Amino acid sequence: MVRFINLTVAGITSGMVFAAVALALVLIWRATRIVNFAQGGMLMFTTFLAWSVVDHGGSYWLALGVALASGLVLGAVIERVVVRPVENKPPLNAVIVTLGLYVLLQAGAGMIWGDTPHSYPPAFPIQGLSVGGTRLLLSPFDLFVIAAVAAVMVLLTLLFVRTDLGLRLRAAAFAPEIARLQGVRVGRMLTLGWALAALVGSLAGVLIAPSVFVGPAQFDAMLVFGFTAAVIGGLDSPAGAVTGGLLLGCALSYVSGYVSSDLVTFGALAALITVLMIRPNGLFTASTGRRV
Repeated sequence: MVRFINLTVAGITSGMVFAAVALALVLIWRATRIVNFAQGGMLMFTTFLAWSVVDHGGSYWLALGVALASGLVLGAVIERVVVRPVENKPPLNAVIVTLGLYVLLQAGAGMIWGDTPHSYPPAFPIQGLSVGGTRLLLSPFDLFVIAAVAAVMVLLTLLFVRTDLGLRLRAAAFAPEIARLQGVRVGRMLTLGWALAALVGSLAGVLIAPSVFVGPAQFDAMLVFGFTAAVIGGLDSPAGAVTGGLLLGCALSYVSGYVSSDLVTFGALAALITVLMIRPNGLFTASTGRRV
């Protein structure tokens, strides 16, 4: 039972980080119908900026603020300069652009900071908590990760559901022509959507950095697992992104703990295929009818 509890809490912790990456992908998909394959490179680049702050003597919290601010700016600039020219073009154009952007960011990070992975300090101790004399795989830093991602989810939900800005963002994503007739600056809303998505991705990068180190290729698995979580939950559903991340995190933790850590990637693939066979659009995407 103790082992099961440990694997579960470890899965929840990693699943929340997967959920943050998945939510970033979902935000961009809802805004522009583009799957951002450069998300891993974007969060890697902003995490490198945060590491530079720490390396020069800055605090963890200052580095976190730099990562979030740089993610916000990076997302807005990429949407305006790189993505907007292909937003209304065939989907393959956007795929090629985001893949090329990922390669550019990875190469740029390697030229600036080198290819050697760097350690990143956690905000809180990483030693597991002791409950009743039993050491759990749940540290104060893990609790911080869970709380930080949960807070972001709540804030984004309130933004989209309870504010006029959130209403304009949703209108620009789902009915841009009608939104323009109502006076909504659709271009600005799309830029803001990319900026918010990059901010959430930057948070995920800083939170996972103490576990994977910081290097140009260290965050590739994050994009894979985040994309898997988004597809499992449904690319149109922020709630599905969170649920998909938690389900995937727990599933991979159980595979690693009970079977073998070498089968973690295979476990993610198996979970993805299983969900797609049952619900091709994801678990939380509403079914749509087609008139013939």
